[in-house]
Amino acid sequence: MKIFMLSLGCAKNQVDSEIMLGRLTEAGGNVVQNPDEADVIIVNTCSFIEDAAAESIDSILELAKFKKKGNCRKLIVAGCLPERYREDIAEALPEADMFLGTGAFDRIVQAAEMQNFMSLPTCNLQPKCFLPRPDAAPISGGPRVLTIPYSAYLKISEGCSRHCTYCIIPRLRGKQRSRVPEDIVSEARELTASGVKELILVAQDTTGYGADLQGNITLSGLLAMLAQLSENLWIRFLYGHPESISESLIRTAASHPNICPYFDIPIQHASSRILKGMGRHYSREDLYALFDRIRSALPEAVLRTTVIAGFPGETEKDFKLLLQFVKDIRFDHLGVFTYSDAEDLASHRLSGHVPKKTAQRRCQRIMSCQSEISLQKNQKYVGKALTVLAEEKTEPGLFAGRTAFQSPDVDGITYIHADDLAIGSFVRVRITDALEYDLIGEIED
Repeated sequence: MKIFMLSLGCAKNQVDSEIMLGRLTEAGGNVVQNPDEADVIIVNTCSFIEDAAAESIDSILELAKFKKKGNCRKLIVAGCLPERYREDIAEALPEADMFLGTGAFDRIVQAAEMQNFMSLPTCNLQPKCFLPRPDAAPISGGPRVLTIPYSAYLKISEGCSRHCTYCIIPRLRGKQRSRVPEDIVSEARELTASGVKELILVAQDTTGYGADLQGNITLSGLLAMLAQLSENLWIRFLYGHPESISESLIRTAASHPNICPYFDIPIQHASSRILKGMGRHYSREDLYALFDRIRSALPEAVLRTTVIAGFPGETEKDFKLLLQFVKDIRFDHLGVFTYSDAEDLASHRLSGHVPKKTAQRRCQRIMSCQSEISLQKNQKYVGKALTVLAEEKTEPGLFAGRTAFQSPDVDGITYIHADDLAIGSFVRVRITDALEYDLIGEIED
């Protein structure tokens, strides 16, 4: 059986996709890179916001064409799209043969073999759907087919127990369920032994890791354990929450040279009034104090955040507070999204919805401000030698890679002038030029 997988959305989805491919290859399947060749096509979908759901549907329809012009006999839709829209999506997309919710990725082999799920106790009335509770699937690791052999995401928990009004994740993924540290360290050891040079810890609320487990289990303790695996290993964590960034976590990041001094903390906004409407239990003043603590303990810390423009009730005054906060903190990396509304969100019922054009204009103002900050931040690296993980050859004599302060897919990259480099290796690069988001350098003699 030849299998093609398209994974959409976040890094956590990518882990699920890699585990599904691991189960399928264990069952005798062969992964192919071209949907033309595939007997089975799987789309692991995202539906976090409206644009993500639209991209998922467009991708499904595009890949469905291979049932007529290719070898495809089965088209499987998995993940957040069927979880959110349930049987309705099956009726809207008759092109697909099977729909698996977020709690059903461990059933991917049965789905690929077109076994009948109607005999299972948690099946749905729609015979093409298998939508058990999101917490039905195991959270432990498993055999994986890594997307990139030298850089791996490591999921440390699933779900979220917070109640942000704009977020659908708790409904799609269930309450937070943390993996035990021994399980995570064991998987990390296997990944490192296979040649992985970068471990990226992910969860919906990474810094809240362990709060649902017995004993004093924290992200700080887990990082300290992982840091012992190898000196030649980058460890970074994404998706921190301002409410759960502890002093212990900051000290641990500062005391281990192989833990990237990279703090990805989505704040969402900087107006205390809007934060309250979002269901975020911290204030503007709390945020100033948090980033001051991080930079005081770790002056070389790199800060990344994401914010939402146009949340219901956001006035021009609220937006200016956000814009000023961005100017004051001077994040190294920042992403901004316009608010995405839907009837199944608690924020939908809030008053004062912001016109889309106004939200987009505010979004552009933040990115314009951030591009200037990013360029100034990057210019300080010119003339310095940095360690870079070489990732790909883009053209003859030019490679692309990342420094410890550049996370994959969301930040800039470092271009390297070199005749030859081993992909997946660490190299020393002397930075010669800086762009708004990218760096340019050459191999250090």
